[in-house]
Amino acid sequence: MTKIKKKKKKVKASSQKKAKKIIKKIKEKTSVKKPVLNLKRTTPSNEEKVEIKKVKKQATEKRQFNIKDFVVYPKHGVGKILSIEKAKIGQIDIQFYKIFVEKEKLTLTVPINQQFNLRPIATINQINKCVSILKMKPKIKRTMWSRRAQEYDQKINSGKIYELAEVVKDLNKNTDIIADQSYSERQLFEKAYERLKSEFEAVLSINPEDVQKKMDKALGRNQTIVEAE
Repeated sequence: MTKIKKKKKKVKASSQKKAKKIIKKIKEKTSVKKPVLNLKRTTPSNEEKVEIKKVKKQATEKRQFNIKDFVVYPKHGVGKILSIEKAKIGQIDIQFYKIFVEKEKLTLTVPINQQFNLRPIATINQINKCVSILKMKPKIKRTMWSRRAQEYDQKINSGKIYELAEVVKDLNKNTDIIADQSYSERQLFEKAYERLKSEFEAVLSINPEDVQKKMDKALGRNQTIVEAE
């Protein structure tokens, strides 16, 4: 009986060894080798030098205005484009508008790539809306005059025609008598009035006297001339 048991143990041991060998071979066949990553930095032996080139032409927007067009420059009012010229500053070619502002007898030079500072003159509909604004009652804020004056000045120089009309309407005293307004009020009113009047003239293509009558009628101003004795 003991001999039979020993033989069974030997057979079992040998079969286990064979099974291990078979499993080992299967693992070797199915195992995938991991690629070895080369983490070393590769630097080119001859690095190419980056050549910095100067800008030869001025960056520009799509042209909106032509010669003889009326435009509005916020800080100076209505002007007329006399010409579109070129100049070379350093190695850069620059195009610019030559704009003449009749009311101030001033010629402006505005680069074409800064034409966002300009706007076209108003349309007939916008002029009609300005007339409606002038007919409205003035809105006077209960704040210090210095603060209100600053706000009025900002509106005048904003280049927005409706804000300009609001300043004229709010500072209007329905009279031409200087004593009815302080000096600073009078200055701001006249500045806004002349700016608005010049745009009315450019849009409506009528003489300055007729434009003044149209505006004064909307404002309800007394046009009686008081002569000093």
